[in-house]
Amino acid sequence: MKTPDGLQTEQMNVNKSRGEMIAVCSAKGGIGRTILTVNLAVALFKKNRSVAIFDGDFQFGDIGLAMDLQAPFTMKEVMEGIDTIDDQSLARYLSLHKSGVRVLPAPERPEFADLVTKEAVDKVIDLMLLQHDYVVTDMDAGLSDHSLHLIEKADHILVVTNLEMTALKNTKLLLETLDVLGFRNKARVVINRANMESVINAEEAAAILKESEPIYIPNDFQTCSKSLNIGIPFVIGQSKTEVAKGIFKMAEFLTSTHEVMGQKPNKHHSVFSRWYKRG
Repeated sequence: MKTPDGLQTEQMNVNKSRGEMIAVCSAKGGIGRTILTVNLAVALFKKNRSVAIFDGDFQFGDIGLAMDLQAPFTMKEVMEGIDTIDDQSLARYLSLHKSGVRVLPAPERPEFADLVTKEAVDKVIDLMLLQHDYVVTDMDAGLSDHSLHLIEKADHILVVTNLEMTALKNTKLLLETLDVLGFRNKARVVINRANMESVINAEEAAAILKESEPIYIPNDFQTCSKSLNIGIPFVIGQSKTEVAKGIFKMAEFLTSTHEVMGQKPNKHHSVFSRWYKRG
């Protein structure tokens, strides 16, 4: 017996589960956060998951550039219609990359970042999570008001660092702050360029950060630089490289983790109020 289309659609919506949000953050810029975000999203899609990227660096987001997207819409256009947006209309704002990943880029100019509100971010990401298995969010470096809000909302936090002394010092402070705020248990350290020449090796870096099981991404500056400059994720064109294998391993870890890494905090208190109270 055939099910009427309306009833079938309603049943699909009832059964549709919420996806998981992955926040990719770092204590400082220039350590590969954006290129890891892009390639992780494509790697997750290759595992037969529906994936979207939300560019949360509202001033200087580079997701569109890293994917060579000529996106007709950005978060600025979404903000202009936020009052009437729903899951169907939001889908029209997302750009489809040739990999199959859908993308909502950051505004084209930094002054438009002031238009973006936390309430709008919540609405947009919640709608994206209803439509996708994973929403991977790239963020600005450090702990801005917006990045803290995204960290609070995320199911998984990937804290990207490398073996440079300044990166490790700032990452340690970032992890300590996440601990104070109650988010450390859903955070995982990603040591990028883990086999680069440095006075500190990857194992020593993990010990400094008190991370027992970091994710190691091999050093391949040439592959990553070329990928970023031509706008083609290296997990597509150079999937046999060691750096691509590292990304696929990270995707495998995330898809095999069925439990949310920690409970989300009470939404009635802001992140900053809890920070100051504990401090």
